[in-house]
Amino acid sequence: MTNRKELFNDVIDHMSKIEGAPMSKPEMSSLPLGIRIIGYALIGFTALASLLFIILTLLD
Repeated sequence: MTNRKELFNDVIDHMSKIEGAPMSKPEMSSLPLGIRIIGYALIGFTALASLLFIILTLLD
């Protein structure tokens, strides 16, 4: 994870170290296969359900 954001003051750096919050988004290719499959399935299901909802409301 080389895409770490620069912190603009020491307070944010201190809180980040205490809370352990990541400062950058993880890359999808670095996640385990199971988590990637679940993520893709959820995104695909949401997109498909939204599209189906739009089509059914237009037909009604």
